[in-house]
Amino acid sequence: MRGFVVSTAVTAVAFFILVKLFPTMFGYDGEVVGLVVIAVIFGIVNGVIGPIVRLLALPVRLMTLGLIGFVINAALLLLTAFIADLVGFSFTVGDFPPDLLTADTLIAAVLGAIILSVISSVIRFAIPD
Repeated sequence: MRGFVVSTAVTAVAFFILVKLFPTMFGYDGEVVGLVVIAVIFGIVNGVIGPIVRLLALPVRLMTLGLIGFVINAALLLLTAFIADLVGFSFTVGDFPPDLLTADTLIAAVLGAIILSVISSVIRFAIPD
């Protein structure tokens, strides 16, 4: 239970840093509680849907030497934004979810997934689980 709480807190801090560093690519106009809810949604999406997608994409991951992982993580970030919008928290990646997918949104999602994982890794390195 402690690991889940620490992981959720780290993810919420990573989302906060991501939204503050890149406000044009990632939009969130809310309070800290909303970031925690978005972090929980992201954790559930990564914990439930992520392994299934990664397993189904195993042949493509082998052919691309794992580079498709960036696209998978970007898709999970877009799914998190969609679910957060359904729940009532206005987290956007590029122009998504109000608009459909565009090239700018896909680029923002890939960059966001990379930046989010780097920020989370740095924080987890500083704060052991």
